Amino acid sequence: MDLDRYRVAPGSKVSLEDWDPDDDGGGHLTKGTAQEPLAESSERLGELQEVLFAAAERKVLIVLQGMDTSGKDGTIKHVFRATNAAGVSVASFKKPTDTELAHDFLWRVHAQVPEAGRMTIFNRSHYEDVLVVRVSDLVPEERWRRRYRHIRELERLLHDEGTLVLKFFLHISKDEQRDRLQARLDDPTKVWKFQEGDLGVRERWDDYQRAYEDALSETSSDEAPWYVVPANRKWFRNLLVANVLIRELEDLDLRYPEPGPELEGLKIR
Repeated sequence: MDLDRYRVAPGSKVSLEDWDPDDDGGGHLTKGTAQEPLAESSERLGELQEVLFAAAERKVLIVLQGMDTSGKDGTIKHVFRATNAAGVSVASFKKPTDTELAHDFLWRVHAQVPEAGRMTIFNRSHYEDVLVVRVSDLVPEERWRRRYRHIRELERLLHDEGTLVLKFFLHISKDEQRDRLQARLDDPTKVWKFQEGDLGVRERWDDYQRAYEDALSETSSDEAPWYVVPANRKWFRNLLVANVLIRELEDLDLRYPEPGPELEGLKIR
């Protein structure tokens, strides 16, 4: 799988119409034949996460963004199933509290970034402040446009301080979202996920697509790249995200820590 095919080149202008949400990597796998490599990728990611935790040197921040039903929760459930919860956390960002509103928009985000040895997944993120804030006209355009620079600077700071930052836009089609929303309504075990507000967001589909295009164009960098993940096929979404993480973690070349001299020759009685 050519992973770089899905990476947004820094400085490029993104048009989501150029990215096929039905892409399956070239037809080499199907949902059935993908199960074995999915399981292998999950296990390998678990191994790499353990070394990350044991070495306690680097940090990993994973950003998941996408329209409603694009599969952020599903990605977390399936891709990270073999990781150790002691070293992995998930942070979500909802409506700001009064305290959070009294600070700059990145204040609450910076408090959630991972410490050494840990992996943190943002299920939605600081990008909401250039997405829903923009589409809903919550702040003037001059203000939200400045935020692209602020976000780039935060992510560069994190990179310089030893954080691997990887960002995934889970790209689904409008028709696929319709089917998934309907499936929620039709399934008594999933109807709780449906909110009437989802329909209002869906009505602004084109506005959100433009907002995502600008966010991806403005903030994909060498230090914190965006990947556009075709997400109509859930199995391919999971496999692509897992393989990107595995490649990037392997490139860190982390090692288990060597035992200190105080442990040499120690015998347990």
